[in-house]
Amino acid sequence: MTAVEIPGSKSITARALFLAAAAEGVTTLRRPLSSDDTEGFVQGLDTLGYRIERTADTWRVEGRPSGPAVPDAEVYCRDGATTARFLPTLAAAGRGTYRFDASAQMRRRPVAPLTRALRELGVDLRHEGAEGHHPLTVVADGVRGGELTLDAGQSSQYLTALLLLGPLTRDGLRITVTRLVSAPYIGITLAMMRDFGVEVKRERTPAGEVFEVPAGGYRAADHPIEPDASTASYFFAAAALAGREVTVPGLGRNALQGDLRFVDVLRRMGARVDVGGDRTTVAGDGPLGGITVNMRDVSDTMPTLAAIAPFATGPVRIEDVHNTRVKECDRLEACADNLRAMGITVATGDDWIEIRPGTPRPAEITTHSDHRIVMSFAVTSLRTPGITFDDPGCVRKTFPGFHEAFAELRAAWGI
Repeated sequence: MTAVEIPGSKSITARALFLAAAAEGVTTLRRPLSSDDTEGFVQGLDTLGYRIERTADTWRVEGRPSGPAVPDAEVYCRDGATTARFLPTLAAAGRGTYRFDASAQMRRRPVAPLTRALRELGVDLRHEGAEGHHPLTVVADGVRGGELTLDAGQSSQYLTALLLLGPLTRDGLRITVTRLVSAPYIGITLAMMRDFGVEVKRERTPAGEVFEVPAGGYRAADHPIEPDASTASYFFAAAALAGREVTVPGLGRNALQGDLRFVDVLRRMGARVDVGGDRTTVAGDGPLGGITVNMRDVSDTMPTLAAIAPFATGPVRIEDVHNTRVKECDRLEACADNLRAMGITVATGDDWIEIRPGTPRPAEITTHSDHRIVMSFAVTSLRTPGITFDDPGCVRKTFPGFHEAFAELRAAWGI
């Protein structure tokens, strides 16, 4: 058995930073993720005047329920979607003028459903260029709250940002959600809000799913960050593909992250999976079978499955993943194009991809500066030596030490 230590969850770290900044008191975050995305989030909080003390494994955040400590600021969100969506929402609850911009990659990604919702709540928010995209300016004077309807069919982050905002409003929020993608991420948000003292009511109605968020603010917490389940998927897939075994400590049956469900996909394909109380083990047990699978709720792991799909004994069809087209790149087409460059037969539709069995030949992977494309096709390289990447360093977004960790795994397995 080979154990792999996975860095902290990006999703949990970002939510924890928002909650800690908004809470009354000092919050301690244990084993948070240190990567380009989370560094950008911390830098943004610092620019807004929040105080954060950091050691290697512990961050202490001094909360400000009243909002940013400075009356005006310019925040650069880098490539981080959570930074670019959560920080303007946090700033809206304060008082001042705050401008937000991001990288060219993040400028292309939409924020319109969120910014429309904020405007409906009375927030003075202005897009400087393309409507519904960064850069944008928030002229903040607190948020009254009230009722709104939201389409979160592109990204669950829109709903998360508004849920996190709810306790900071004067009257609370009642949000009716007509469509929702990546629903397990909302489970993470609600569980973490509960840890910071806020209970959200959730019910299904004919109009959609309704979330009632009370006003009243947050209280500080001592909050551990579990390992990132999306990152763990590459190591689980590697074990299944290579006929080896890997264990990830800290991710077990009580994990918050829905992306751990990726191991159920591997189990259906023939891998042995054991999910314990505080660890998960995956072992390859012969050839992987073909599969048709809906990955709407675990779409960040779609590239992981696509990258090992050619080695299955039958076709692999991944469905209901339209939202992967508006991530760091169009991940559905990026996977298809790279697989075709390796000689694999691939078909795609608006929200699906089907990959036929084959023997991939080495190629340079076009990454589109997307960390998940690099880490996914690194798994392919276990069976296809000679694969290279046009931008291997973009893994710094979520796992700066990925290539070293993956090389250690290969060495331990003798591959």
